[in-house]
Amino acid sequence: MVGIPVRIAVVFEPDKKARPVWFELNRQKHVITETTYHWRDKVGDTALLHYAVTADGTLYELVFNALDQSWTVHRHEMA
Repeated sequence: MVGIPVRIAVVFEPDKKARPVWFELNRQKHVITETTYHWRDKVGDTALLHYAVTADGTLYELVFNALDQSWTVHRHEMA
């Protein structure tokens, strides 16, 4: 699965899951209004954390690669 690399801000709070708050895609900042779902999976030995989020009326799938500590957008669609 290939995604588009993004710059992202994530909030880590005690006793809670990481929460993405905004990301930059194509030099445009998108503020996340809601995280609708999150899940984990693995590709080989690489753990991936997926977040389905909405920003600007669009649904995005953000993916964190735990091996190389990178974030990507894997798909998006208009809500």
